Amino acid sequence: MELTRRDALKGVVATTIGALTGTITWGVVHERHDVGVTEARLPVSGLDPAHDGLRVAFLTDLHHSRLVPAADIAAAVTLALAARPDLVVLGGDYVTHGDRRFVEPVAELLAPLHAGHGVFAILGNHDDDRDMPAALRRRGFTVLKDQRTVVEVRGEPLQIAGIRFWTRKPDDIARVLRGSPLTTLLLAHDPRRLTEAAALGVPAVLSGHTHGGQIVIPGFGAVAKGRFPVVAGLGRRDNTRIFVSRGIGTVYVPARINCPPEVALVTLTRHSEI
Repeated sequence: MELTRRDALKGVVATTIGALTGTITWGVVHERHDVGVTEARLPVSGLDPAHDGLRVAFLTDLHHSRLVPAADIAAAVTLALAARPDLVVLGGDYVTHGDRRFVEPVAELLAPLHAGHGVFAILGNHDDDRDMPAALRRRGFTVLKDQRTVVEVRGEPLQIAGIRFWTRKPDDIARVLRGSPLTTLLLAHDPRRLTEAAALGVPAVLSGHTHGGQIVIPGFGAVAKGRFPVVAGLGRRDNTRIFVSRGIGTVYVPARINCPPEVALVTLTRHSEI
């Protein structure tokens, strides 16, 4: 029997739909739960030699909810602890839409986290300004709400600053960051704060918020790529370097496609000229 053009077209369409359906199913059922470790080296201009090689476990965008189970967050915590980091950073969006039912549960899931130089947390756009930080503080974590602090690492001070997602005006960010001679690691949930960090001469930023795009289309990339200076991984502006994590949970759509969840292990390295 001769194959007609219409039959051939039907075959192509059926194959395409089948592949697409399989990809979506994989993203919903498997990939969004497949938490792994991503290692990255973040060059920091002016980094003290004592801080060269400092290892930071970075967990962000957990979104604990009906769609993001406790098992996924517990797996991320286990991976972070196994890496034996010097410092732990929590990058915000612990729950979705500030859902109070999950505030204490997610804080308790994170409670085992510890590191020699502490655990530091900031707030994302899905976090409330009272209950979530209080729950984290009860577990012994340092929550930086438009604040900065200094940790002594191998005998030398390193400044860590944290801003809330809603702190976006350049003057407000400047008030948090100005006036210190110390090298600063900025924790900012939204990678768009790279603009202000570069203007203020901050050498290093850790961000999340993007979920790495969550849905990454082959040949096109992340749907959200036009909204952010960096959607995932390393980036730079002037003398400022940034690492953006894909995060752990999902929001709006319970799927990840070509964008698995991650615990990031970020190593700070010396870099005098960028």
